[in-house]
Amino acid sequence: MKYKVTLNGKVFVVEVHEGEAEIIDEGEVKMAATPAPAPVKAEAPAPAKEEIKEEAKAEAQAPVIEGGNKVASPLPGSVVEVLVAPGDTVKEGQPVLIIEAMKMENEIPSPFSGTVGQILVERGRFVNNGDVLMTIV
Repeated sequence: MKYKVTLNGKVFVVEVHEGEAEIIDEGEVKMAATPAPAPVKAEAPAPAKEEIKEEAKAEAQAPVIEGGNKVASPLPGSVVEVLVAPGDTVKEGQPVLIIEAMKMENEIPSPFSGTVGQILVERGRFVNNGDVLMTIV
């Protein structure tokens, strides 16, 4: 691959092949003397209406977590399938959810034995590491 690089007013044509770089051509950049633009006092832009709406929407959708042991996501990804429903009895180690991360489906096991209380995610939702997925009482 050939690249054109300007460094300290000089133009270099560099060819890179299998990790080795070779300078093919070298020249100087002729720059016209132009006056520096007057400094402009910048103000912080106001958040866009869409950003405000998204923040409000996220706050409105924040689930209320009722008692029980929280099952948190061990990795970021998209929920592919919820394998249990509220009221189901689960054993420690039993898969309760499948999350896709980096093109791989990962079964999320229950860290507790008990009864599924709340399920706080649905199929297709993106979750981050540490997000609460469900509760087990």
